[in-house]
Amino acid sequence: MKSQQEKIKNMSDRELRLNLYITQALILFACMILSYWLFDDAASFLAMWQWKPISIVLLGGGAAFVIIIMDYAAMRVFPESWFDDGGINERMFRGLSIPHLLGVTLLIGTCEELLFRGILQTHFGLIAASVMFAVLHVRYIKKPFLFCFVLIISIAFGYLFAYTGNLLVTIFSHFLVDFVMGLYLRRKNEDML
Repeated sequence: MKSQQEKIKNMSDRELRLNLYITQALILFACMILSYWLFDDAASFLAMWQWKPISIVLLGGGAAFVIIIMDYAAMRVFPESWFDDGGINERMFRGLSIPHLLGVTLLIGTCEELLFRGILQTHFGLIAASVMFAVLHVRYIKKPFLFCFVLIISIAFGYLFAYTGNLLVTIFSHFLVDFVMGLYLRRKNEDML
């Protein structure tokens, strides 16, 4: 039986992205089911979606800025091998146009924040949601630094959501982190060509 890493190596970039889209669709489906079971009414679910542009940009953008700076600093300080996820992230973003990258990272940020902050954190707590978020990134489990880094980011998103009560803040922050890192990986791939 092939390991997950071997299966991923044998996939084309297109197949890898298709798996990402399928995963996000499954997360959205899980969100619909869990929302129906866990929320007493639509009003309590909708209360998490607050259109407050200044708060979204300042708090969500500020948190993303801190996370991106931490990530960049860590890449400068720690060995490159600590960040090796088997090349999955690089392959995921390789060849994407900027509008496609924008759409993919917005989809990821929305789906994952809805599930982990909006549903799991509100019903099971910040730590449980953060650990589940880190475990979802299964390829990092055998990479202690990456796993811990994703866990710390998840806890930061969790505190941001606990502070604001606004899912749009954490969605924007998550999206911005993924988008900027996607741009970085995209540029890194272009520089290597």
